Amino acid sequence: MRGVYLVVVAACVAAALSVPVSAQIGGRPTRPQVQPPQGPVRQVIFKNCASCHGIDDYAFYALDRAGWSKVIDDKHKVHKAPIADADRSLLLDWLVTKFGPDTKAFPRAYVAQEVTTFFSDSEAEEVLGRSCKACHDLERVNAARFSPDRWRVVTVDMRERGAKLTDEELERLVEWLGRVKGTNPNQ
Repeated sequence: MRGVYLVVVAACVAAALSVPVSAQIGGRPTRPQVQPPQGPVRQVIFKNCASCHGIDDYAFYALDRAGWSKVIDDKHKVHKAPIADADRSLLLDWLVTKFGPDTKAFPRAYVAQEVTTFFSDSEAEEVLGRSCKACHDLERVNAARFSPDRWRVVTVDMRERGAKLTDEELERLVEWLGRVKGTNPNQ
């Protein structure tokens, strides 16, 4: 019986490793990744916000001060979350600076599709040259080391900023970046 169990476990592990990362996320929407601020705003967020929700939700909005104030009020109608006036003002200042009306909100609807064909190095480099080089040099991409999930967030964000990529190209590029660039240090 133990042998059968080990075979089943080994088969499950092998199956998980053979499925592309994009398929493993199972149709979940891609989420932004927001770096927490430093200093007093960080303390306000961890004291008042992070115990109930993550800060990556902030990236779904691009609002002025009044808009952010309304979001805070609306989200906390049911679950009362009192915040001191000074803390609220500090938080609103940071939100408007980081996620104000001049920024681009992260898309809520993008769901990664499974890809079954993969870019060769030359195909990926052609897509990078066509879609990324218009705004920055490729050294920025070549120097980065991210997981596939993080590459997806960066790539979706770049597409929202104007990079010309279809969904299939985006996912094939994410797979290639994760495989070729990965998280290992630059050699």
